[in-house]
Amino acid sequence: MNIEWIWGLCGGLLIGLGGAVYLLGNGRIMGASGILGGLVDGEAGGTWPERLAFIAGLIGMPLLLRPLIAPEAQTHLTSNLGLVVLAGLLVGVGTRIANGCTSGHGVCGISRFSLRGIVATVFYILAGGVTLVLLRHVWELI
Repeated sequence: MNIEWIWGLCGGLLIGLGGAVYLLGNGRIMGASGILGGLVDGEAGGTWPERLAFIAGLIGMPLLLRPLIAPEAQTHLTSNLGLVVLAGLLVGVGTRIANGCTSGHGVCGISRFSLRGIVATVFYILAGGVTLVLLRHVWELI
């Protein structure tokens, strides 16, 4: 029996738990794009150590835990590095325009019944689906 779905469930639960701990710990919504954006554009002010620790944990924990928990886990990421960089830049610009990302709007916004979070998440999902169809089936880039 294939149980790869359980890793997605565990990841989702951990993101939700992280958002709750972040909100309870400092009274702010956890939004990874806003946390990273504040570091990049210099608006972090006195919160830069907290932001840097968050980003380090976001990147470092999967690297540390993967060999212990799921050493055979594979991604379905394309090998086209230019496409990956372009996609990352477009996601970054999109999250700045939408004033948040899936962790802020999707996880924290929906859990607080925020209309703005729900609407933003619906458009994220639609944009992702349309992008996937175009890249895979129309332009055959991935």
